[in-house]
Amino acid sequence: MNKEKIHEIIFGINTKDGRIFDIILLGAILISVVGVILSSDERIEEKYGQLLYIAEWIFTILFTVEYILRIYSAKNRRKYIFSFMGVVDLVAIIPTYLMFIYPPIRYLLDV
Repeated sequence: MNKEKIHEIIFGINTKDGRIFDIILLGAILISVVGVILSSDERIEEKYGQLLYIAEWIFTILFTVEYILRIYSAKNRRKYIFSFMGVVDLVAIIPTYLMFIYPPIRYLLDV
């Protein structure tokens, strides 16, 4: 798939593929948020913690690929990276990687 087609799918809100991409992405975001909410409950975390942890990594990898593809296909990469949405996308994936690099940081993020 070429750069222009990726741009059309990721940034193209007026295309069929763009709308499908946005719906799938929105669904993934909602499921990810539900997972974070569920993991904040001690009983659920105790019973399903491993599954929620795996799901968190799957979503982080998915969102990382999406972020990289957005940068790759952006007409102006610098403008996207420093745009509001570019910063939001980056801030959304950083915490999971920080927990991988320095596991005790999880306690700061759970507050």
